[in-house]
Amino acid sequence: MTGDDSVGIPSAERSTDLGVPDVMTMQRIRDIVIEEEPLIEQAQFDSVLDPQELRIRFADGIGDAEWCRIDITWYTSGAYRFHYTDSDGRNWRFDKHPNPHSAKKHFHQPPDAPSETAAQSCIQVEEPRLVARAVLKLWRRAYDQGTFGDLNTAENPP
Repeated sequence: MTGDDSVGIPSAERSTDLGVPDVMTMQRIRDIVIEEEPLIEQAQFDSVLDPQELRIRFADGIGDAEWCRIDITWYTSGAYRFHYTDSDGRNWRFDKHPNPHSAKKHFHQPPDAPSETAAQSCIQVEEPRLVARAVLKLWRRAYDQGTFGDLNTAENPP
């Protein structure tokens, strides 16, 4: 990972080296979400020459949000970050990485996804395609309900 903390898991939240972003895995995730979610407007990498993050933009957001985006970084170590942000400035994240403040797999709650209050993630699967489907399923349920309340309440999705 580069020294740029604007993408991926911030260095202050990591307790070990995560390796580099796994571009092949992120390409497979991109293909899955494009195939399975009709509200996706765009799915592209932040850089053509040195991709660090996959950015999935949706035509609509949860609740009153006019749009939303999920930024994904999957690392060669198996660590990951799925970060939701929307037009109303709300954020949440599903992460997997070692850190001093929470379980390895954790969820940063909306509206601002604070690090210090991360909760155990309901996502227990490990394979990238299953993790991507789980996050997409949880996003879709929140979108259909118009609320963030049940984002981390499923029993081992997908």
